[in-house]
Amino acid sequence: MNKLGFLGFFIIISSLLFAQIYHGSSLKGLFDLPAFLIVFGGTLGAVLVQTSSKQLLHALTLLPEIFTSPSLSLTEQSKKIQEWSYKSRQHGLLSLEEENGENLDPFTQKGLAMLVDGCDQAVLQDILQQDIELDSEHHERSAQLFESMGGYSPTIGIIGAVLGLIHAMGYLDQPDKLGEGIAVAFIATIYGVGFANFIYLPIANKIRLYYQYVALYKEMTLIGLIAIAQGDNSLLLERRLNGYINRASY
Repeated sequence: MNKLGFLGFFIIISSLLFAQIYHGSSLKGLFDLPAFLIVFGGTLGAVLVQTSSKQLLHALTLLPEIFTSPSLSLTEQSKKIQEWSYKSRQHGLLSLEEENGENLDPFTQKGLAMLVDGCDQAVLQDILQQDIELDSEHHERSAQLFESMGGYSPTIGIIGAVLGLIHAMGYLDQPDKLGEGIAVAFIATIYGVGFANFIYLPIANKIRLYYQYVALYKEMTLIGLIAIAQGDNSLLLERRLNGYINRASY
C-alpha cells in the first residue's frame, strides 16, 4: 500500500475544510451541485471527445496504482536472474525451461521463453525493447488523458462562474440574494482549479512515476537475460543489476 497517496489526499481535504471553518464559514458553502455538474461533466465530456474507449478504460484501470505500490520487485527479480545465470552456466540454457512458470510476469515469461528457444541476442533485444517502448507509450497516453482534464477543468470552471454570475444578475433588485448568488457562482472556479491541481494533474504524474518504475524493471530484466545469453560472470551481472535497483523510484 502506498501510504503517501492516502496522506496526500487527507492533507488536501483537511486543509480546505480547516480554512473554511477557520473563517467561520459554513461547510455547505463549498458544495454546489450545479457547479459540480458543470465542471466535472464538462471536463469529462471534453476528454471523451478526444480519446478512445480503449484508452479511457486503460486510464481508469491505472487509478488504483495511486494508492498501491508496484507488485514487481526489482530486488526479487535481480535474485532470480542471478540464479538463472548460475544455473545456465552449470547446466545450459535449456535447464531454464522449468523456471518459466505462472509466478513470473508476462514480460519475463516471454523473454525467458525466447532465451530457452535459442533466439538470437539481437532479435531478443529488439523484440523486448519494442515491448517496453510500446507499453510506456500506452501508459503515457493515459497520463496525458488526466493531464488534459487538468487543462480543461479550470477553463470550464470559469465558464461555470460566468453562468452563475449571469444567474446572480437576476437578483439585482434583491441585494440580500445577490451576494449569495455571486458566492455560489465562484464555487465553479474553485472546483475547476481545485480538481485540476489537487486531483487530475497529481494523478497524471503518479501514473508516469508508476510506468517509469515498470519500464526500469523490464529494462533490468532485458539486460539480465542478454547477460545470461552471453554467459557473463556472476559478479559483472550483479553489478549491472544493482545499478537498476539503486535507480528505483519506489
